[in-house]
Amino acid sequence: QVQLVESGGGLVQAGGSLRLSCAASGRILTMFAMAWFRQIPGKEREFVAAIGLSADYTDYADSVKGRFTISRENAKNTVYLQMNSLKPEDTAVYYCALDGKIRPLRLLKTPDYDYWGQGTQVTVSS
Repeated sequence: QVQLVESGGGLVQAGGSLRLSCAASGRILTMFAMAWFRQIPGKEREFVAAIGLSADYTDYADSVKGRFTISRENAKNTVYLQMNSLKPEDTAVYYCALDGKIRPLRLLKTPDYDYWGQGTQVTVSS
């Protein structure tokens, strides 16, 4: 069994920054692609960013391009999301996800990941 634990969420003013972390533990054979999604009440979970196994591949939602950066440290089984120039519309619960299989890179923005964290709240005040 694999567990994902997010941290780093909180309250920040518009224009500020936060860095989210997600640590994986348990029976991890290979850390395949990882991603961040976010969700606000009453809406579907939304893709934010994804990173491939070797970190050579990254993908971002248009709404966060140029502001957010996804990275990973495989030795620590950890993925990060650096969020800069935060806006009130970035307010959401942020979830990290881990693939337990290889998938085409073009599909990494779909929520078909095998493991999910419990989420961390990010609130951006105006």
